[in-house]
Amino acid sequence: TVDLKYDDVSYATVHQSAFLRCGMMPVQPIKELWWFKIGASEERVYYYDPTSVDAALMKRARRSSRDNTSLEIHPTHLSDEGEYKCRIVVWDNTGNSTEPSVPISKEARMMLKVNVPPEKVEITHLTSGRNLSLRCKSEGAKPPADILWTKTSPDGVETEIPDLSKTREIEPAGELYDTAEQIFYQLEENEMIAKISCVVRHHNTNTTIYKNITFVSPAIQNALKVTMQRFAEPVLYSSIEKQDGQDNKAGLVKISADPGFKVPYNTSVTLKASAPGVYPEPRYLWWVGDQTGIAGRELHIDNLEEDKSYYVLAENPLGRVVLEVPVHITTSDYSQWNDSSRDGDAMVNDTTEGLDTGAIIGIVIGALIAVFFIGFAVWYWTIRDGTHVFSPKKEKPHTIDEETVPFRSTDKPLLRTISTQTLEGRRSRREPSI
Repeated sequence: TVDLKYDDVSYATVHQSAFLRCGMMPVQPIKELWWFKIGASEERVYYYDPTSVDAALMKRARRSSRDNTSLEIHPTHLSDEGEYKCRIVVWDNTGNSTEPSVPISKEARMMLKVNVPPEKVEITHLTSGRNLSLRCKSEGAKPPADILWTKTSPDGVETEIPDLSKTREIEPAGELYDTAEQIFYQLEENEMIAKISCVVRHHNTNTTIYKNITFVSPAIQNALKVTMQRFAEPVLYSSIEKQDGQDNKAGLVKISADPGFKVPYNTSVTLKASAPGVYPEPRYLWWVGDQTGIAGRELHIDNLEEDKSYYVLAENPLGRVVLEVPVHITTSDYSQWNDSSRDGDAMVNDTTEGLDTGAIIGIVIGALIAVFFIGFAVWYWTIRDGTHVFSPKKEKPHTIDEETVPFRSTDKPLLRTISTQTLEGRRSRREPSI
């Protein structure tokens, strides 16, 4: 009597080897060995005849080296799952060596289950302050995967998050399954977490997949702890002028400006904050001076007219920082007449109410011409009327002596008259009339 040793159910992992056991007890000489896959009909997988044939009708199938009658399939496909039949024909003469051997046939049926590990794991999250909504999804597993959540402290201690506020969904995807689980978690005050992990476990294939969310607080370079009137507790403070941009540390707050941090007079500017790698996503608050803060990632400034320093707060449950963002005026509104590329810090106030530079120059020149003509007219009429605008200083009268004053043709009539009078006067004194 020949007995077959086999397993009712065998398990294999896709892309690995499958082993279907079908051994004899006791071992007898084999006449024939058949393997079939049972479906709508019996599909021959393997045939063996010690005298002539050793044929694998399925190219991926072969006899096992363990006992020469079991079957191995490599690599295993998901389509290989199903029921198989092993048929062994042996020679048996019932212990009587004088009698001819009689073929004895034995059969056994078994199931092959093919397991598939998760193909893809995704984690999504939403945050609102300290409230976290986390969703983890495992795709393409067979049977469905299990999901659990853990949190890790900054010193590396990992603990499982309790089964609170969890929802799980299992959806078939053809012959495979997708598993999704969502949790709601609230960070405690001053709770420090390095990461939260979605742990996907597939026991049938001994597969474990971690998908992590790393917690990072916003950070700045060259920070000082200062006290600001807006906040009850000190905050870390710095300026963008002290951020060298060379540190690749995750969580650094970055500020961009469109069109730039130095702009011409009366230019509109948009400031934008970002913090790559920070989780949970920080909230932002902008302000200038003692004005009310404006929440949001961006701040739009209309028609900047003077140098100003703006401030932005970046905050998440793990920490908060404040950055000063100076924006400068670089050129005046008349720079088009000069070197428009010159940078400067001076600001010129526009008092012309819309007049351009050419009009201003024309007005000034016209005013100067008018003043000139008015002055000329006043001078002309003063000379004509014989009046003196300014009273000249009186000089002591003097006598012109012909003998001492050089003769000039233009002075001849005047000198002749004076000379005659003088000479006559002298004669009259020397030669008294009789």
